[in-house]
Amino acid sequence: MTPAARLSAAIEVLADIDARRRPAGDALKDWGLSHRFAGSGDRSAIGSLVYDALRRKASSAWLMEAETPRAVLLGALKLSRGWDAERIAALCSGDRFAPEPLTDHERAALETRTLEGAPAWVAGDYPEWLDRPLADAFGENRAAEMAALAARAPVDMRVNTLKVDREKALAELAHFGAEPTPLSPIGLRITLGEDARAPAVQAEPAFQKGWIEIQDEGSQLAALMAAADPGMQVVDLCAGGGGKTLALAAQMDNRGQIFATDSDKRRLAPIFDRLTRAGARNVQVKAQKGRDDLEPLSDVRGHADLVMVDAPCTGVGTWRRNPDAKWRVRPTSLETRIAEQAAVLDRAATMVKPGGRIAYVTCSVLPAENDGAVETFLARSGRFEALDPAGAAADAGLTPLADFVSAGGHGVQMSPLRTGTDGFYVSLLRRRD
Repeated sequence: MTPAARLSAAIEVLADIDARRRPAGDALKDWGLSHRFAGSGDRSAIGSLVYDALRRKASSAWLMEAETPRAVLLGALKLSRGWDAERIAALCSGDRFAPEPLTDHERAALETRTLEGAPAWVAGDYPEWLDRPLADAFGENRAAEMAALAARAPVDMRVNTLKVDREKALAELAHFGAEPTPLSPIGLRITLGEDARAPAVQAEPAFQKGWIEIQDEGSQLAALMAAADPGMQVVDLCAGGGGKTLALAAQMDNRGQIFATDSDKRRLAPIFDRLTRAGARNVQVKAQKGRDDLEPLSDVRGHADLVMVDAPCTGVGTWRRNPDAKWRVRPTSLETRIAEQAAVLDRAATMVKPGGRIAYVTCSVLPAENDGAVETFLARSGRFEALDPAGAAADAGLTPLADFVSAGGHGVQMSPLRTGTDGFYVSLLRRRD
């Protein structure tokens, strides 16, 4: 396919996403199935164009003074890729498979309009209804914070210290240009160009041997802040596919015990192969055996040194990787997640022994899901206290995180602008008696 044809295809996919209100991945997959002549390089390039447009949807529409799929794509070419009007016009020629030529208005917008004077939610590319919560989190810096969350994410990996050290893993992935992560002492990073395909890391011998796991640096830091020591009794209450379970097992050097569970046992399906590949031997996976098995961890109640709560949330902090999700989130979604967070914190509280801790983690930057959830839990339980986040970060050997205490003061708030990671929140809550 020609570059012009790829633009046309991207506009077609964006129109499908708008019309059917569906995830971008589904729309791209269907487009590929109905256009089998397109090679893998074409599909990858079209996907990059679509995701760039979704990342900059609000600002592109503002720039072009229109909200159509075509306008959003044209605006994103300027804002995300730095293309000028001439370069864009050369591809929008109206020839076979190419987009129609630029109108006078489109050309003028590309040549003269900027984001100067745009409201924060436009400059930061997020839904307008989230402006107040984000102002509570970041104040006047919210547009810059969220603009960073609209950029393309790197590929981050956690080195599995049960099998290898970072230097050896780094050498194994040198052909990808991998570098050490700035904050995590066990992370590697591959930075991608504007149209570069994500490397097939899972096909690499280093991955197959269990040396590395794909995991954002922020997620690595959250697990490290939890400070799971060898010999502890640990519960991973929202284990899902096991990313943090594996990180905790490595921290504990396979000593002690981790109980991994999830409210939806289907999400646990990938964990077994991952545990085997990683060589993690101190994990028991506990799932509900039936409708009457309301608590598969009933025998752990009151005995855990640490309970990891990777709480269900809106996922705002992952928008670099899932840019279409930000245009589907609704106020009702936030309300639902807040209720789920309260329920999982209450459940976690029953597991912790006196002096033990809950590590409350979200991949969100919204105060209601973070400091707000912690505050209401502390008031409701009466038996827990929030540890000083700066001190907890220093105790975990992560002193730079002490500079990123959340607005409400109960946790550490990471973000692409602050820490170069996805948006993660971590709060450590200790049971007093």
